[in-house]
Amino acid sequence: MWKGFLTGLVVANGFEWFAHKYILHGTHRAGQARYSPVPESMRSHWEHHREGRKTEFSDIGYVEGYKNWRTRNEIGSLVVVASVFGLAFYPVSKGMVLATLYSAGNYYYIHRRAHLEPEWARKKIPWHYDHHMNSNQDANWCVTKPWFDYLLGTRVISSPDLQEKNPLGIALPEALSTHLTSLANRYFPAKWAKVRDQLQ
Repeated sequence: MWKGFLTGLVVANGFEWFAHKYILHGTHRAGQARYSPVPESMRSHWEHHREGRKTEFSDIGYVEGYKNWRTRNEIGSLVVVASVFGLAFYPVSKGMVLATLYSAGNYYYIHRRAHLEPEWARKKIPWHYDHHMNSNQDANWCVTKPWFDYLLGTRVISSPDLQEKNPLGIALPEALSTHLTSLANRYFPAKWAKVRDQLQ
């Protein structure tokens, strides 16, 4: 059960990275608008970005709750994804099903709280703060944990105060955090935003 649950968490983080990059942001096309297989979700997400840039990372949609169309879109999308993955994993591993349900709920909790409490986000999920407030918004795709951003080389740090203690994004004893960071710097180094690209 625990093996399946842990595997499910890794799969969920990978899907979080993939969906954020290719569905919510869409892919660039020369001379055309970005393409997403779910254009309504992409439209919702870019409005979320615009709102965050205007309000120093806050989003009124989370204050308005379910009456806000973007909030409804996000919740509906999470329900669909959790249902599809949950049904797919059910014959394979109950632990993976549990991880899918947990990950969908955790994603919404973390994302909502981050945009209601920007200072909490800066401290607890700096990679997501960087995603919105860094000059390069096509990076830092993970929301809950930065695992796949490190694995796939898309973690771009804009300032030392927005560098997490370790690449797992989990509170660990300092010696273990230092060791993990050293290994990540060696094999999966984060990139640093150029000073001239910083927001003023």
